[in-house]
Amino acid sequence: MVLTVLDLANWSTWAVCAVMKGPQLVAVVMAQSARGLSVCSLLLELAGFLVFLRYQMYYNYPLQTYLEYPIIIAQDVILLLFILRFSGNMKRALFYAVMYPWGGWYMLTLRKRILDMAMNFCTLISAASKVAQLRCLWQTKESGQVSALTWSLSAYTCATRIVTTLMTTNDLAVLIRFITMLILNIWVTVTILHYRKTKKTD
Repeated sequence: MVLTVLDLANWSTWAVCAVMKGPQLVAVVMAQSARGLSVCSLLLELAGFLVFLRYQMYYNYPLQTYLEYPIIIAQDVILLLFILRFSGNMKRALFYAVMYPWGGWYMLTLRKRILDMAMNFCTLISAASKVAQLRCLWQTKESGQVSALTWSLSAYTCATRIVTTLMTTNDLAVLIRFITMLILNIWVTVTILHYRKTKKTD
């Protein structure tokens, strides 16, 4: 059996996404600290993922083009729990873990119009999550426990999803989202590495 470019892109995306948040989770747990990580960024990222997943399912896009999203969402919820725990906000952590994914999901199933409108803002929401993390890095002027590997893996999955979208649905809104996320993920990765290098030099 010969694997096509599409198969390789899909399989590599799923494999990367299965462990994508792993380095970030390990960094937070080992340090017992969430220094440098933005809760706002993570919540916006979750919102963007939920909208995008629901959009793909609603319009019956091929399962292989969005199979990684439930995995990433679950990892984000776990990461959020750890961040809030080490910040001393366990009550908020439990509230977000239960209400945020389920409440957001069912809100989007109410009407097609709501889903379409949410998808129009999905790229802005996801972009805002990256900008929130960048802002946190710029304010603290250090990378803290932020994992460059996690952000570079995110950039890789965006690049592969640009390829798979072009080869399957060719949805312009989806393409714009992935191109925007690729640029911002690279920007965050470079910023993390810059502050890490600066700290070592100091």
